[in-house]
Amino acid sequence: MSDETTTIVQLLLRERQGRDREWWPQMAAAFWPDSQVNLTWYTGDGPGFVAGSEEMSGRGDRSVHRLAPPVVHLAGARAWAEVSAAIEVRTTVDEVPVDLTSYARLGYRVERRDGEWRIFSLDAIYERDTVAPVLPGSVPSIPAEELAAFRPTYALLAWHLDRRGYRIGTGLLGDDRPAERDAYYDQVFNWLHA
Repeated sequence: MSDETTTIVQLLLRERQGRDREWWPQMAAAFWPDSQVNLTWYTGDGPGFVAGSEEMSGRGDRSVHRLAPPVVHLAGARAWAEVSAAIEVRTTVDEVPVDLTSYARLGYRVERRDGEWRIFSLDAIYERDTVAPVLPGSVPSIPAEELAAFRPTYALLAWHLDRRGYRIGTGLLGDDRPAERDAYYDQVFNWLHA
């Protein structure tokens, strides 16, 4: 692994660690000011994402991210990395404690400017999600008609965030829309080799 690839991997891991541990300055240092972020509950620039994450945490809405090893594609002063992630949320459904897990791939476009690597964009490609009771034998009940309002690749996560008052994007990337997903990959590699 090259030194630059190692630097990029550490950048991505520090960004996620900063968010999960509420180390906001560490998270903020990972993004360029003109960066873009597109997730279920947030679309906007990187600094706004950090501020929104801090506000979300202050409301008691926390999650942690279990990450697989990143795959980095490096081309000069640009890189794109994909990280498989499990987004884990402990919440309640009808007073039943549950663990909600949303599976996604995080796509990071990264740029080196004046010798420093930072995140230029972060996009999630949603795969599927699940919910399981914390206590075996407990049965949470989620009305099917409420889930039907959301796309199948992130229906449970969107349902949870919606009932917590967050506005959920409808044009997000997901495996349920393969043409849009594949167009994203084409766009990323065109950008990488431009």
